[in-house]
Amino acid sequence: MQTVNQFMGADHDRLDDIFRRFQDVRKKDLSGAMDLFRAFRSGLLRHIRWEEDLLFPSFEKETGMALSGPTQVMRMEHREIKLDLEKIGADLLNGNSGQWETPLLDVLSDHNNKEEAVLYPWIDRSLTAEEVESLVLLMKADVPKSA
Repeated sequence: MQTVNQFMGADHDRLDDIFRRFQDVRKKDLSGAMDLFRAFRSGLLRHIRWEEDLLFPSFEKETGMALSGPTQVMRMEHREIKLDLEKIGADLLNGNSGQWETPLLDVLSDHNNKEEAVLYPWIDRSLTAEEVESLVLLMKADVPKSA
């Protein structure tokens, strides 16, 4: 059985790879960069949706930490990440391939580390094996075949 930490950590790695490829081509091939950014943005927004719609509510229900705690911090960071994604997307549409990804990478690196070191293992420990398996299966079912 795959844990939440294993599944979500692998998704972090997949998204990191897409973003690295985006950075490699952004100044050479704007069209290719836009395709990679769209794939990254779509995948990251799906990842956030999994957390906010599936993982966090399950964790909050089990722990009673709905109004405070680690999930509230993660939601706040998700809002910041979404704003950074919008800025990058707007710049790309305007033909700008600048260095705006640094703030996003700083937030994502810290955010992902907190999730993988603290939150995901806590979710795995707080839920039953059946609940974890069910959540992972729901997330797997939401992955497009081409992803």
